[in-house]
Amino acid sequence: MDLPVVILGFGSVGRALTAQIVQNRAYHARHYGLNLALRAVSDSSGCAVAAQDAFTDAELNDLLAHKGKGRSLQDRAVGQAGADPLETVRQGAVPGAVIVDCTASDDTTPALLYSLEASHGIVLANKKPLTQDQATFDRLTRTAEGVQRLDRCRWETTVGAGLPIIATLQRLHACGDTIQGIDGTFSGTLGYVMTGLQAGQPFSDVVRSAHAQGYTEPDPRDDLGGVDVARKALILARFMGLRREMEDVSISGLYPRERDELAVDAFLDWLPEMDGDFQDLVQSASDQDKCLRFVASVSAQSLTVGPQLVPLHSPLGRLEGTDNLIQLRSQWYREQPLVIQGRGAGVEATAAGVLSDIVELGATGLRPANREARGD
Repeated sequence: MDLPVVILGFGSVGRALTAQIVQNRAYHARHYGLNLALRAVSDSSGCAVAAQDAFTDAELNDLLAHKGKGRSLQDRAVGQAGADPLETVRQGAVPGAVIVDCTASDDTTPALLYSLEASHGIVLANKKPLTQDQATFDRLTRTAEGVQRLDRCRWETTVGAGLPIIATLQRLHACGDTIQGIDGTFSGTLGYVMTGLQAGQPFSDVVRSAHAQGYTEPDPRDDLGGVDVARKALILARFMGLRREMEDVSISGLYPRERDELAVDAFLDWLPEMDGDFQDLVQSASDQDKCLRFVASVSAQSLTVGPQLVPLHSPLGRLEGTDNLIQLRSQWYREQPLVIQGRGAGVEATAAGVLSDIVELGATGLRPANREARGD
């Protein structure tokens, strides 16, 4: 069966996803009876829509090579100017298509809502639509009757890249379990910083090292400020059934916000000013047989993101490097939390998680019409 696919966002994740679709084509046909027919892709400058029913693998490889040289889609023979995601969906989608959001933009939300109304499926790697107001989250994830859209939507890679965090939450809900709280580290970058501090490195050195190796965003404050982790915490809170907004998340970043006014290079030069404070924190933690971790904590009582002292011999305390880890406490996992740990960042891992979501939608019978469209 052909499963039509439209990809919004042809940056690193979108390109890795496209390459994985090509590489796994025979595997998907053999094991799932699926052919992922990629019909359109878009970047920030424009879109490319297949002249026939779908791009051939040769055409996709050509698009990947073109983008790999730093060029835009609108410069290709099949490309068009204009980066409106809604227009890309209208041009590229056919009944039963899956619309995949690999952007990091708020601007895709109208296209996603349109896609649901048109009975398409949606797969999100992009966190931002799910962290807009509660009403938008509800429209994206639930029907008008409040039923979760598991037949139309997947959002696994919005938290923890390829780790099965959202799926685990959904399985616990499905058996009637009650989630009492979640604690976790959801940033490979901040995990790298925390374990570097624990090893005795000055804060400024470990941040500069992470920046030089590409672990951080081009502006490391995008990681150090904790906003990305806060978005993930809000998504988890909402999937727990808590009705929360971004302003309900208490965020403690790793630098004073008045330093936002500095240019990136000036900020990196200023970082040694923080070394003494973090040295004192690390020493205080060690004196208590604890260590410093950047933790998101989610419960009905509070929603916090920031550095915490955790016991050395706890799951969070034993965490090293860029791994992500989540602890779920529930009715069934009260004394010993359910722990999920593993690679929670990286382009290939994220793309693989997105691909799994697409295949799952196709393999479970995504069809051109759903219950809402039939008026049941």
